[in-house]
Amino acid sequence: MEEVKQAEPGRTAGQREPDGDEQAVRPGSFGAVAWARWFWRTLTSMRTALILLFLFALASVPGSIWPQRGVSDAKVSQYFSDSPALAEWLDRLWLFDVFRAPWFAAIYLLLFLSLIGCVLPRAATHLRELRKKPPAPPRNLLRLPQNASFDGDLTVEEAAKRLRRMRFRVVTGPGWVAAEKGYLRETGNLIFHVALLGLLVAVGAGALYGYRGNVLVVEGEGFANTVAAYDRYMPGQQVSAESLEPFSFTLDDFQATYIAQGERRGQPLDFEARLKVTDAPGAGQRDYTLKVNDPLDVNGTLTYLIDHGYAPTFKITDGKGQVAFDGPVPCLVVQPATFTSECVVKVPDAQPEQLGLLIGFLPTTVPMNGEWISVFPGAANPTAQVYGAFAGDLGLRDGRPQSVYELDPTSLKKMKPLVMKADPLAVGKKLDLPNGMGSIEFTGLRQWIALQITHDPGRMPALVASALSVVGLVLSLTVRRRRVWVRIGDRQEKDSGHVEIGGLTRTEGSDFSEEFAGIVAALNPGVNNDAR
Repeated sequence: MEEVKQAEPGRTAGQREPDGDEQAVRPGSFGAVAWARWFWRTLTSMRTALILLFLFALASVPGSIWPQRGVSDAKVSQYFSDSPALAEWLDRLWLFDVFRAPWFAAIYLLLFLSLIGCVLPRAATHLRELRKKPPAPPRNLLRLPQNASFDGDLTVEEAAKRLRRMRFRVVTGPGWVAAEKGYLRETGNLIFHVALLGLLVAVGAGALYGYRGNVLVVEGEGFANTVAAYDRYMPGQQVSAESLEPFSFTLDDFQATYIAQGERRGQPLDFEARLKVTDAPGAGQRDYTLKVNDPLDVNGTLTYLIDHGYAPTFKITDGKGQVAFDGPVPCLVVQPATFTSECVVKVPDAQPEQLGLLIGFLPTTVPMNGEWISVFPGAANPTAQVYGAFAGDLGLRDGRPQSVYELDPTSLKKMKPLVMKADPLAVGKKLDLPNGMGSIEFTGLRQWIALQITHDPGRMPALVASALSVVGLVLSLTVRRRRVWVRIGDRQEKDSGHVEIGGLTRTEGSDFSEEFAGIVAALNPGVNNDAR
């Protein structure tokens, strides 16, 4: 009679004793090492890598929705002017500086670690797999998903030769042939993941050893690639002032072309900035036409044209008859369709009191409903309209930084208004300020361009990595791993003329029947076989 064992206290009868592995992973027995091991296994799983890759792409989206510092500083400032409360919250979330945000760096680093943990073990496994020989045939080839049999004169040597001709890796044994191909599928998969890893390394190297800066240049003025010349400069941690390429250039002329007629009137056609470039101190000048997406390249340092606008020139005479200001004033665009712009002129040297002026610039001015507006972005009828002229302390000596594109609101409240919304001034016209405070004359018109200057040593490695990732993805999606076995001679009847062929694919969901039929035909040419 079968012996019935007494169940231990706390365990029902028939419940099996847990083995050592199950006991080791009980949540109650987890220590610091076990939790670290669990975290590493979770982080390096393929599912986690895919999730992090999706999050990496998703985290980059805000960079194309909101203007970014270092790329569109003027638009960021405009955002703060138009929606200060919303802009403050967006700034707290780093949405104006996405690619320097801590949360973006966290996703980047986790993805980097996850890919390392995924790729290295798989690469080692694949290398071992490449050295393995195809396995011997199973006992019954006719039970495989693809199979065929026929009688013929085929020998082991001839079968191996024909399969090698079809690029199979072949191993022979007594009365059988084993063949396999499609190793490039896993190779492509690894290339894709290694390329992603290389892409992350290239981006990191570019951030560490590269730099980026922005500068605004007015027609007739120049730029030298030094730290002091930048309006905004963002170096990598390993970049010093001596790392900058010592080139310089002068902006001779800028031309913007627009559609003049039809429904698309006012839309831009082309932008050209004509430069005179000096590649190194003491070198000769060369002419270069800078265009959008066609940067100036000086030994790997790229200069991109990213924005433009108008810079009307003014001559301001103070109350004592002295010229206190004479030069161009870059204006910020407030209506891109017509390039209606706003300028601020600060005259701290004016006597007897400092002057501050708010000026609207209209490229093509026409009257409408008692107002003056611009109807075209080109400078067909340029005018400058003084919105406000103020006298008093500009607050430039109190140590607080001020934007050159606005009057400080705190100081403005203490200043005395002189003019509020005067008639537009054409080129060459002058507006006298009341109370003997001087005059302002609109003397001419120039244009300004905004440039982004970047040096990114990871740019070419990133391009190579991107190309390799595409190649790897194509291989992993198009190549199938498959095996074929041939047994010659029935094992029971010792019939040397009987041939059995079996095949299967190691790629889930792929159809191997058509290729298998071609393999059978190649092994038994001219004979109608019963491949299923």
